[in-house]
Amino acid sequence: MSVDVASFGTRPLLLRLGPLRHKMTDEEFFQFCGANPELRIERTSNGDLIVMSPAGAKTGYRNLKIGARLDAWAESDGTGLAFDSSAGFILPNGAERAPDAAWIKRSRWDQLSEKQQEEFAPLCPDFVVELLSPSDNLKDVQAKMDEYMANGAQLGWLIDPFEKRVYVYRRGEAPSCLDHPESVSGEPLMRGFTLNLQQVWG
Repeated sequence: MSVDVASFGTRPLLLRLGPLRHKMTDEEFFQFCGANPELRIERTSNGDLIVMSPAGAKTGYRNLKIGARLDAWAESDGTGLAFDSSAGFILPNGAERAPDAAWIKRSRWDQLSEKQQEEFAPLCPDFVVELLSPSDNLKDVQAKMDEYMANGAQLGWLIDPFEKRVYVYRRGEAPSCLDHPESVSGEPLMRGFTLNLQQVWG
């Protein structure tokens, strides 16, 4: 089964599979995503699929800047691994999500088998970033952030480059909103990691 990206434009498409949802195993879902490499596909906890077209150029530029800063810090720090938006994770509630950037403690990553690392890793990242794009609905992405936190994430940033806001999520706390910040810190979870937001805002 494949999906034609030109058939739905830039808005995310929700595919409700009904009684078929129980037939797609994690392995089958991984193969389904591999058959549609031009798309980003996520799966909700109830088995429905969310199909997204490739990001626009400016969103891709912003996301690369965020990912590059995270990866540089992770390489220097050495306590965990950074991942870009192409990496999928199977959360404890059964949803498969692909945050725009993520970081996982090395001790948790090393507990996975080689096969689990090569496919959609069965865990929730310790840190996740979602970057709002023109096609995103803020409330939908906020619900996704809540899902990450409920499934084990310790820190999350929802970055809105249009309103120049960062919604900061911490496990066990209500989200906070930073208006027009110049930077945002990953402390205390990610010691020494600060993201300069000037290029993101630009």
